[in-house]
Amino acid sequence: MYSISKISSIINAPLLQLKEDALIDQLLTDSRKVLFPASTLFFAMGNASREGSQFIDELYRKGVRNFVVDENFISAINYPAANFLKSANVLSALQLLAGYHRRQFSIPVIGITGSNGKTMVKEWLYQLLQYDYNIVRSPKSYNSQIGVPLSVWQINAANTLGIFEAGISQPGEMEKLQQIIQPTIAVFTNIGEAHSEGFENNEQKIKEKNKLFSGAEVLIFNKDMPGMFVSNPSAELFTWSKKQDATVLIKNICRQHDQTDIDFIYKEKEQRISIPFTDEASIENTITCLCVMLYLKINEKVIKARMLKLQPVEMRLQLKQGINNCSVINDSYSADINSFIIALDFLLQQQQHSKRTVILSDIIGSGQPSNELYARVGNILHQKNIDRLIAVGNEISGQHAAFKQIPETHFFASTDALIKNFHTLHFSNETILVKGARIFGLETLIHLLEQKVHQTFLEINLSSITHNLKYYQQQLKPGTKMMAMVKASGYGSGSFEIANLLQFHKVDYLAVAYVDEGIELRKAGIRLPIMVMNAEPATFDMLLQHNLEPEIYSFGILQALENYLQQSGITQYPVHIKLDTGMHRLGFEAADIPALSEKLKQQRHFKIQTVFSHLAASDDPSEDDFTRMQANVFLQCCDQLRRSLGYDFIKHIANTSAINRHKELQLDMVRLGIGLYGVDSNAAVQSQLKNVATLRTTISQIKKVNAGETVGYSRKAVVKKDSMIATVRIGYADGYPRVLSNGNGEMMIKGVPAKVIGNVCMDMTMLDITGINAEEGDEVIVFGTDLIVSTVAKEAGTIAYEILTGISQRVQRVYYEE
Repeated sequence: MYSISKISSIINAPLLQLKEDALIDQLLTDSRKVLFPASTLFFAMGNASREGSQFIDELYRKGVRNFVVDENFISAINYPAANFLKSANVLSALQLLAGYHRRQFSIPVIGITGSNGKTMVKEWLYQLLQYDYNIVRSPKSYNSQIGVPLSVWQINAANTLGIFEAGISQPGEMEKLQQIIQPTIAVFTNIGEAHSEGFENNEQKIKEKNKLFSGAEVLIFNKDMPGMFVSNPSAELFTWSKKQDATVLIKNICRQHDQTDIDFIYKEKEQRISIPFTDEASIENTITCLCVMLYLKINEKVIKARMLKLQPVEMRLQLKQGINNCSVINDSYSADINSFIIALDFLLQQQQHSKRTVILSDIIGSGQPSNELYARVGNILHQKNIDRLIAVGNEISGQHAAFKQIPETHFFASTDALIKNFHTLHFSNETILVKGARIFGLETLIHLLEQKVHQTFLEINLSSITHNLKYYQQQLKPGTKMMAMVKASGYGSGSFEIANLLQFHKVDYLAVAYVDEGIELRKAGIRLPIMVMNAEPATFDMLLQHNLEPEIYSFGILQALENYLQQSGITQYPVHIKLDTGMHRLGFEAADIPALSEKLKQQRHFKIQTVFSHLAASDDPSEDDFTRMQANVFLQCCDQLRRSLGYDFIKHIANTSAINRHKELQLDMVRLGIGLYGVDSNAAVQSQLKNVATLRTTISQIKKVNAGETVGYSRKAVVKKDSMIATVRIGYADGYPRVLSNGNGEMMIKGVPAKVIGNVCMDMTMLDITGINAEEGDEVIVFGTDLIVSTVAKEAGTIAYEILTGISQRVQRVYYEE
């Protein structure tokens, strides 16, 4: 722990106000993730759309009393019990503190960088070395300018080895991370295209990544990497290669069905390891781990035994539909205190059920005495308002007293014991987090909790949605609000699952098409204001009951709602006025504004929240004159309405395309739609977005079809040569368009495109997989990162919106966060 006065001197931040010289052991950068407020120091970092200091009120109410603020923070008068440190740069202050903390420990530290494979190598090194060291490591992939200091802050006196990732996206970043991690052992995984946008060329990227290695005793890397060079001449080089002299020379790689044998020479001795993987990335990452173990002088027999037992690294939290209307979060891959906290934060994002259950195994290798470890776990569960704990393992089961604050607890010595008593636990209408070390085999429990569906599912990457949201937020002018469109079940990606995420990241408004969509969100715990775009008189009662805000687009709907509000004795109900400036779909036209102004001025039942319009062609440069005309009409109408009403309101006209193409039209608020889901018509913007939705299925059968034979209904496809045909588990009833029949569409198998052959059936589609090394049960990508949904839409002669929203509800949605 560090006192506030000590931290003030470490980070060169004078005390703006000192109430009490508190002791700090928790660093916080996200106001939503406070755990132990009394010992927490909040670093008030802002972004393009928000000042960091705006979260101080919320945290002060939660009991946080220690803050680092920037030069823009004016007064601490409203927080009389708080301590404030003023820094010229809050992020730099966080990094200075973490760097100082690192220097208090003389343990070996492995620093890992590279374009890909950092997290995989880190997690495998943990699996391989946990028997020899008490390891502190980056949680998940905390490798950024903020993530690295939060990771390094975890080092304590019990640790004997640190393993930390370092990722950069532009020049100047790695030098700061080096000063925080200060690695003694530097590992370079590879050089690839990831995060290349901020660099002029590969040479510049390698040069920047090399800065992590200044001061390291040894540098471990693949000598065959193109363009690789080392800028730290004093470091020992521990290299591996398949084709040139190196510390470790790879002689042969032999892939079998589910295993790879790797023959290598080290110190003139030929050896072999076997690993339970066959893909190229896993092989290279494993060799990197081998080099680290050899450098650390781990016994060769131990290395061989541990390599064969390596487990896949699951780097994401999955959210699935469960039995009895439950939601199930699967994190049954590792159990350590830091990843446990991350998983709990993901659990708390979910608002669809009021009851929250945690299934937790023994936490392995913490280095803490059991009573201290589980007392901390119990406090965390209590802070997070967990309703039920189901504990698995002898160690956690021996600590009943640590969990006395949890309303309901169950303890089982093993996973088998839990499964035998599964029926007595009565899972229903709750969100369940399953978190455990892999040796407990909790994936068996996941199978019992999951809702049984067929093998086609739409995978939604919540981390990609967060990335896309933040990208568009960064394009906004200061003070501009954001409305997110979650109509049509979030463009086919889900409703409350997406809305929970958007609420967590504090968007300002949500918009749905119909009242029942808004009701579903309210029942799932969504508290954000929600605009309903197609409110009907028959639904006014439910509209008001669930505090939903209607769009008013005609005098008819205006009068009907006024009559209903009058009968109900309600005044100042929030509504949104829709103007038609050229789309000619819904809305009041310019000629209606005088009458509309008079009507609104005379009544007291409405409060105009926003006035908006829809751009017809904001994505098309050839229609920019029309877009500007629409904007001029809109602003003129808004000015008339404002003068008549005597008060101001939020104005919004910019949709996804306009956020970047017409920045001058951002006004008071923008409406983000398809861009949130990774699709933008602007190629430059598209390159900055991440894929959100991946539609996966599997091969049910493969058969050889001879030349001259036909495939599918109506015999539309005639095989011209002997071919291999795979039938996959998706058809037009699942939302795969029938127009993609007969070679119009394709899917990906093992990274290779396979054309549709014959007519798409209701539940199945046939693919020509001739020349592809595929087996029955193999995964098939219908669309995703390598075959983007826009390409599938183009093949179908439609737009991405239609493909996404057309995915049938019988296709299970699986949500995950990296």
